[in-house]
This record gives sequence, structure tokens and C-alpha cells, in this order.
Amino acid sequence: MRIRQTYKKSKKPVVSAVVLFLIVVCCLCCELIMTKDPAYPDLEHYDLAPCREFLFGTDALGRDIFSMIWYGGRISLWIGVEAALISFVLAVLIGTASGSAPAWLDALLMRMTEILFGVPGLLFVILLQAALGQANVCSIAFAIGATGWMSMAKIVRTEVRQIRNREYILAARCMGGSFFYVLRTHLLPNFLPSILFMSVMNIRSAIAAEAALSFMGIGLPIETVSWGSMLSLAEKALLHNSWWVVLFPGGFLTVTLVCITNIGNYMRRSRK
Repeated sequence: MRIRQTYKKSKKPVVSAVVLFLIVVCCLCCELIMTKDPAYPDLEHYDLAPCREFLFGTDALGRDIFSMIWYGGRISLWIGVEAALISFVLAVLIGTASGSAPAWLDALLMRMTEILFGVPGLLFVILLQAALGQANVCSIAFAIGATGWMSMAKIVRTEVRQIRNREYILAARCMGGSFFYVLRTHLLPNFLPSILFMSVMNIRSAIAAEAALSFMGIGLPIETVSWGSMLSLAEKALLHNSWWVVLFPGGFLTVTLVCITNIGNYMRRSRK
């Protein structure tokens, strides 16, 4: 039993890492492998099933799904990374400020964090996106990233409170070190391993949130190709029995999320 548990903890997600690497590379180099212009509506070949010319078929507008997969994947991955980076920065700044602040300010920041944490994430994203106006790649990424930092900030705050009175940190402050200097030099290296896997999982959550928003019709406009905007056509595609319009973007989205989840779970197990 102990050998099996040790094996599970040491098992590396090699397959997930390789598959994710290939998807990312193909999305970044999509101009080299696209067979058609992903935005060109070829009305003579709309709703075509997969064939030799259109490897993944075409959608209701005649756009080549094979080309859209790789170009749209780049948009979806960019939204995931940008949103995760925004969440990381907010979590580090607010968590560090709370952990270093006096008791009354620490309590105020944590109560605010808990109130925001209690709001359903997708509803919070919708409200923030409505306030930002017309949806685009940057606004979607900001709305998702600005609503996903709370749990990470609480971990940062706990880690900072445990090390804030260490001799080297007190010495840096006494010598005139600024908040950002102490954060960058002494605090961040200590709590970064604790939140690194959460940042990876935030990429997964952001990609899934973008897909959910687009599927509900309140995400990226249909002319902006992403895996989510492609899935927004799922209802009409299924009514016309155009299964390929749903299968390929949904399959790539699912595989990417599973790979990121496996890598994040491995990072979490390795930290224990």
C-alpha cells in the first residue's frame, strides 16, 4: 500500500505535459499549419462534414474549423495566461499587504476578501464584464483575472504572517528597504512554491470561464475566434446535425483542461 502511494506521488504527468506542449506550440505557430483563413466565410462550403479539403469540416458561416482550432486556441490560451497573471499579481499584493499590516487593517482586508469570495465566480465575472462594456480579449481576461485572486491571497497572507518577523526581513526594513523590495527579495521566494500550482490551475479556470461566457452568448463576439466562441454555435450546429462543429473545439478544450489539471495536481502533490 505504501509503495503504491509513493508511486502515485512520484508519477509525473509526462503525457499531459507533452500533449499540452504540442497544443501550445501549434497554436503559437498556427500560421504555419492553417490550411485556410480562419475568418474567411466561404458560403459555398458551409456546414460541410470533415473531408480532404476541410479536415475538420466547416461551420454555418463556411469557416474552416481546422484553421479556427489553432487560431482560436491561441486566443483562449492567451486569455487563460493573462487572467492567471492578473490574479497572481492581485493575490500577491493584497495578501502581502494584509499579512504585513496592523491587526485592524489585516482584518479589514480579509473581511473584504471573504465577502468577494462568497460571490459566485461566474456571476462576478458577468457583473464586471457588464461594467467594462463591449467584450474583447483584454476585457474578458481582466474580468476573469480580477475575480480569481481571493483564495490565493489568503494563502499568501498566511505565509507572510509566518515569516514577517524573521531577522533578515526586519533587517531589510531597518535598512530602508521599501515594501516592493522586501516583497521581491525576501517574501516572494518563500511563498511562491505555495501558490505556483494555484496559478497553473487559474489558467485552466480562466479558459473554462471564457468558454462558458461565450457559450452563454455574453463572451467574445462570434467574429473573434476562440474555442469558446466556436462552442457558442453548438446549439444551432446540433439542430442541423453538424456534430463536427461541437466535437473538435470541445475536444481540444477538454484535452487542454485535463492536461493543465494533471500538471497542477502533480505540482500540488510535489509540494507536500
